Amino acid sequence: MQIRELSIPDSYEITPKQHADDRGVFLEWYRFDRLEEAVGHRLDLRQANTSVSRRGSVRGIHFADIPPGQAKYVTATHGAVLDYVIDIRVGSPTFGQWDSVLLDDTDRRAIYLAEGLGHCFVALTDDATVSYLVTDVYNPGREHGINPLDAEIGLRFPDAAGEPLLSPKDTEAPSLAEAAASGLLPTWEDARAFYASLDASTDNGGN
Repeated sequence: MQIRELSIPDSYEITPKQHADDRGVFLEWYRFDRLEEAVGHRLDLRQANTSVSRRGSVRGIHFADIPPGQAKYVTATHGAVLDYVIDIRVGSPTFGQWDSVLLDDTDRRAIYLAEGLGHCFVALTDDATVSYLVTDVYNPGREHGINPLDAEIGLRFPDAAGEPLLSPKDTEAPSLAEAAASGLLPTWEDARAFYASLDASTDNGGN
């Protein structure tokens, strides 16, 4: 597989090598050792999620408090979504910026985003099926959202998505500025310190 860091620090695009024959296709869509080489520490995966979305559905922008936060490794097993990583770490050199990766059942790419980053996607097809590997279980008291239509962030949804469909929770979520003013967002300093602790744990054999 090929791993490429995105324009948002601590997020990566993963492109697997596919092996096709007359029976179909085989690929490795996750390799802990290859990702550890890129990220600097191994992932302690604790939950796997799947969502199925109709075309135009927007899920996010979501994030969790750090520590421990929730790193995510995401791929589309059916259909297509445009997946976004948003830097919401106050003090980051790319704060408020975003990057995106097309996840579909053709190239079968994945995206990794570290703890403290915002995550969102828009479904480009009906029955778009997305699977997530995450580093902590869902904890509603530590999960937060930012409105994906916030003009300050300026996510661009492809025409192929049609009219955006949002949940009431995401529609009512604060803007990036409101979340920052209320102290809801992680900081760049806290994020770097947490990543360093994970790197150190890996260097020490997880002890």
